[in-house]
Amino acid sequence: MKTIGIIGGMGPLATVDLYRRIVLRTKAARDQEHIHVLIDGNTNIPDRTRAIIGNGEDPVPELIKSAKILEQSGADFLIMPCNTAHYFVDAIKENVHIPLINMLEETVKYTYEKYGQDTVVGIMATDGTIKSKIYEKYYSGLGIKTVVPEKKQEKIMKFIYEVIKSGHYEAGNDLFYECVEELRKKGADAFLLGCTELSSAQYLYNFEGTFINPMEVLTEASVIYAGGELTEL
Repeated sequence: MKTIGIIGGMGPLATVDLYRRIVLRTKAARDQEHIHVLIDGNTNIPDRTRAIIGNGEDPVPELIKSAKILEQSGADFLIMPCNTAHYFVDAIKENVHIPLINMLEETVKYTYEKYGQDTVVGIMATDGTIKSKIYEKYYSGLGIKTVVPEKKQEKIMKFIYEVIKSGHYEAGNDLFYECVEELRKKGADAFLLGCTELSSAQYLYNFEGTFINPMEVLTEASVIYAGGELTEL
């Protein structure tokens, strides 16, 4: 099977959760039937949202550094558990000679296949992802309508940074559901967990409903691309 290279550290919990999901979703009866995974947990990668909104250090040099380390270490392809970092994906791909599975492209294809073109997707994500409109670009390419939070965007950012990234899980998920409710009122019938901290939050709090989890989508795509067989959910 192919070796997976994970550009990690954005944040550490999301990186751990992605590797865990790859292990859990790979059909294997013994160690040797699992996929070889290389991880560079590069916590030196500057904050992607701050870079996009114009007042932060450029993360591209560190992203490229991680990609090259993984390529040189034997990875056959790359994956990256950070939605916002996909704003810089072209710069990464231009500097390596191995493929990178685009989590956003895979997620949008999954949405279309599962919910159809007529669904309205409520996007929950960082300010950087919202401002860059990277998900809207991919969704519009398939004719899928999207809505984003306005009044509650500050709440979802607080949930991402002050609850999940900070490890204050006991604070609960009230902030998250406030954002869901605003998006529901704006017409959303499916809800994109457009930040890997939100993907991790689904595993932590067991969110149930029409939630689209890009980390799970990336897990499935990676296992299949590597030549593995998926377990059933």
